[in-house]
Amino acid sequence: MKKLIILLTFVLGITVTSFAQNKAEFKFEKETHDFGKIPLTSPVSVEFKFVNVGDEPLILTKVETTCGCTVPTYTQTPIKKGESGLIKVTYTPAGSPLPFSKSITINSNAKTPTKVLYIKGETVGK
Repeated sequence: MKKLIILLTFVLGITVTSFAQNKAEFKFEKETHDFGKIPLTSPVSVEFKFVNVGDEPLILTKVETTCGCTVPTYTQTPIKKGESGLIKVTYTPAGSPLPFSKSITINSNAKTPTKVLYIKGETVGK
């Protein structure tokens, strides 16, 4: 009986380890972008490119930002192993000249299911 329990524990451990290794996984070129100084009246955009370095197709289930002034668009089809995807973020300044810092939260089926990207900069007057 003791040998059976040890064998089952071993098989279960291998199964769990194998399953965890097959997950999709992000590899971003960069995770933060600094726009520097931008005019208060001009929207700016940046593209965050990534590759699925995992074994399973990567599916982005939700991409959200910290405010309505920051709008994401992203690859909505499954990204196979070795293929690339894109998250484009457009920031539209509003109000008075100030430094800004925004986050973009990505939910997916990756090994680490939540990933956060950042943009920052400073709006300047006309």
